Amino acid sequence: MRIISRLDIKNQNLIKGINLEGLRVVGEPNKYALKYYKEGVDEILFMDVVASLYGRNNIYDIISKASKDIFIPITVGGGIRSIDDATAAFKSGADKVAVNTAAVENNDLVNQLSEKFGSQSIVLSVEAKKIKQNYWEVFTNNGRQETGLSVMDWVKNCEKRGVGEILLTSIDMEGTRKGFDFDLFASVSNSIKIPIIASGGFGKPSDITKLNKVSEVDAVAVAYALHYNNCSISDIRKEALKSKIRIRKLD
Repeated sequence: MRIISRLDIKNQNLIKGINLEGLRVVGEPNKYALKYYKEGVDEILFMDVVASLYGRNNIYDIISKASKDIFIPITVGGGIRSIDDATAAFKSGADKVAVNTAAVENNDLVNQLSEKFGSQSIVLSVEAKKIKQNYWEVFTNNGRQETGLSVMDWVKNCEKRGVGEILLTSIDMEGTRKGFDFDLFASVSNSIKIPIIASGGFGKPSDITKLNKVSEVDAVAVAYALHYNNCSISDIRKEALKSKIRIRKLD
């Protein structure tokens, strides 16, 4: 299991909220990214949470600076609407790009990106909200816009279109630190074969042990608990080793 630090960006600042709302400034994103890298995180995820809403890309300078000091995979999401946007992200130092809103609006974008850059570099970002028992709907624009799409149908569709990985965020649990939506991740991981990153709700290291027992997810994205020092990368790694969850060995 990979441990990923998620850094949500707004106007060059690292921010955090609850249920993707009430966003507060935490600090300077590169400072936190470098800290997590030195602590042994496996990957860094930068998400511009307002790029799609305002139709802009403000994150590339942050990625460029980060890539000079951080030598683990970097994913950038938010505002990736075209081949040109993805190209700019890769040139700035990203290893992978995450698409959400633009993919919902133009499904063929997933095919185009996968064919151009390879599936291994394309992540589908899915914001999921529980509507009823065993049914989750896809939302876009950082959880603001309903789509009417079933999460299950959408991830299966994009798997066929060539996406290499799913970043699955539970809107209901995001920022709450109350644990993952275990039913969501169990259901989706049993329905597709590509890797899944679980995001939204991590509160304590033991959450990954339960997640590993009930689902087949390949990675966890952690934000609030790290930003506010509720736990450290080391704490999460120790829990994984104690629970015999396979993780990357540090040099």
